[in-house]
Amino acid sequence: MGSMSIEAALRQREEGLAPALADVVAQAAQRVPGFAARLADAGLTAEQVCGELAGGADGLALLPVLSKDDLVERQRVDPPTGGLLAPDADVARWFQSPGPLYEPQLEGADWRWGQALGDLGVGTSDVVLNCFGYHLSPAGAMLEQGARSVGAAVLPGGIGAQDLQVRAVADLGVTAYTGLPSYLKALVERYDEAGLPADRWRLERALVTAEPLPDSLRAVLTERVPHVRMAYGTGETGLLAWEPAGEEPGNGLVLAEGVHVQVCEIGTGVPVTDDTEGEVVVTLLRPDYPLVRFATGDLSGWMLGADGSLRLRGVLGRVGQAVKVRGMFLHPRQVTAVMEGVPGVADYRFVIDRVDHVDQLRCEVVPTEGHGRGGHAGGQSGEELATTVAGRVREGLRFSTQVDLVDTLTSGDGPLVDLRDWS
Repeated sequence: MGSMSIEAALRQREEGLAPALADVVAQAAQRVPGFAARLADAGLTAEQVCGELAGGADGLALLPVLSKDDLVERQRVDPPTGGLLAPDADVARWFQSPGPLYEPQLEGADWRWGQALGDLGVGTSDVVLNCFGYHLSPAGAMLEQGARSVGAAVLPGGIGAQDLQVRAVADLGVTAYTGLPSYLKALVERYDEAGLPADRWRLERALVTAEPLPDSLRAVLTERVPHVRMAYGTGETGLLAWEPAGEEPGNGLVLAEGVHVQVCEIGTGVPVTDDTEGEVVVTLLRPDYPLVRFATGDLSGWMLGADGSLRLRGVLGRVGQAVKVRGMFLHPRQVTAVMEGVPGVADYRFVIDRVDHVDQLRCEVVPTEGHGRGGHAGGQSGEELATTVAGRVREGLRFSTQVDLVDTLTSGDGPLVDLRDWS
């Protein structure tokens, strides 16, 4: 893998996107107050950035990256979008992801998931079981839009009600799946446990995302679903890249069309032009909601496919303190906000592990004196305290968790300890 070849492939892609990027910058500077403020804070003008793009340079690199934490803070100060939405934008849906982070879906916007589904062979003859959530968070709506864009019918399954879902798999002749890889495994097992006819299992294709897909899990899934491919995207940006269907896994992720993707040095935001690992930074081609140089927090690196095309090496880890659990982000500050001041809790820690390819979230709680293990007059019993904590977590973090009362916490720094092994 030669760095010059990667550099040349990057230059070719950036040159192709440069006119659209310049148009986004020019329009957004006029229409979107928050974006105009970002340029001013960086000592830039739209003309400077557009001039660099027109000259063949990566003019966007002049603008500092916008981290997810930065975006959450901007939205807190200036709700709901931190001034990053044009006043005349036509919003079809509002989403709220953990943070909280508000995301508008604009009328007519394409989140590009249809590109990966089409490449996988999903089309007008397919029925897609979409097992991403439809409540508050964007994944369910995004993947449904992708399936409809290739003409497939959609069963909006979400997460839960597995007995009903597997019955529908048999009755409707479901042929494709979108969702977490671990949830697909659970559905296969539930189908068999329900004693449903083997000849009515017609699910042949699956596009999975939001969780790792280790070789061991892929092997289990492909015993029943012959074509399983991993895609990569985020709730803020949509599809970014996916495993091509015509190749063996492990050859990188092809980049989605219609979005600008950079790999940047952590801390500096300088674009990487070789195979060095860095943070994935994304710019959407939407002047009415200019998410420009948005830092996803995901680590990746460039590589070339066998055909010489530019590809991402996959998601190689995370930048910073946030972790992804069951496809959703969890940040220490969210944990602190939810657990602060819970009666009966002297100390706590969330422990994340992975058991049989499924993320397990557990909250260790050290009770205050008089609470837990029997309690006393005015205090809570252990069962009551565990129920209180579990309810707070479910309401505040949108996660179900096992609560264990302990004398001492699992070793590790901070309120989140990640024990997962995804190999």
